[in-house]
Amino acid sequence: MRITQFNQPRMAQAFVDYMATRGVTLRIEHESHYVIMLDDESKLSMVENELQQFVHDPNHPRYRAASWHSGKTDSGLRYERTNFWANIRERAGPLTLTGMVVCIAVFILMQIVGDRTVMYWLAWPDGPDQYLEVWRWFSHAFLHFSLLHILFNLMWWWYLGGAVEKRLGSGKLFVILLISALLSGWMQAKFSGIWFGGLSGVVYALMGYCWLRGERDPDSGIYLERGLIGFALVWLVIGWFGALGLAIANAAHVAGLVVGLAMAFVDTRKTKRRQA
Repeated sequence: MRITQFNQPRMAQAFVDYMATRGVTLRIEHESHYVIMLDDESKLSMVENELQQFVHDPNHPRYRAASWHSGKTDSGLRYERTNFWANIRERAGPLTLTGMVVCIAVFILMQIVGDRTVMYWLAWPDGPDQYLEVWRWFSHAFLHFSLLHILFNLMWWWYLGGAVEKRLGSGKLFVILLISALLSGWMQAKFSGIWFGGLSGVVYALMGYCWLRGERDPDSGIYLERGLIGFALVWLVIGWFGALGLAIANAAHVAGLVVGLAMAFVDTRKTKRRQA
């Protein structure tokens, strides 16, 4: 019996693997599309119900876990090569992409005219005379001082920010960006003065938000693996004690992490009440 069809083999295989963990055997037939077939018609109602949930959120962790546990390497499906930029756009929403473009443009400008010149335009306010230059409270997040610096931050911004934007909307990501940039910048300025920059305060806010949101509200589809949040905390400790001899905005990292955790806690209060 024909159940549905997918354009992408990965999605078809993910659904088949998940249903295998539920005790239902499905087959994939490759025609012009990847057609899902069911032999046991007594399981039709269950399969249709699960299919609705899968189509609603195919990237939910439970489907990835199912592919890991029950997936096979000899499925016979051939995966087409996908365009790199298409993969970037698939995960990222408009705000995620805009943030990446702005960071890259500012980084290129810094290479052309110099770090000091760009920081003179975009750095954290240097006293009351600049307090009304409102962009400075946030634009420091777009400053990066090395290729490794910008690549590391943009990777996490795309990975976590894209997930938040796709599932919770651009508005939620925008609020996280503004609040974490403002508070992490304020904290870093208290510790080191105005000569700092980078998206890492926002990145740590996203790490904290995604991890706690996933722990308290798994159905949201927002999560960060415990191993990765553990790595982030270890890196935070290493940076705080200066073990690597690098100039790291430790105060911004801590402030960003606290902001992300606090926002996730607030956003999941109603969910926890319903579960109780």
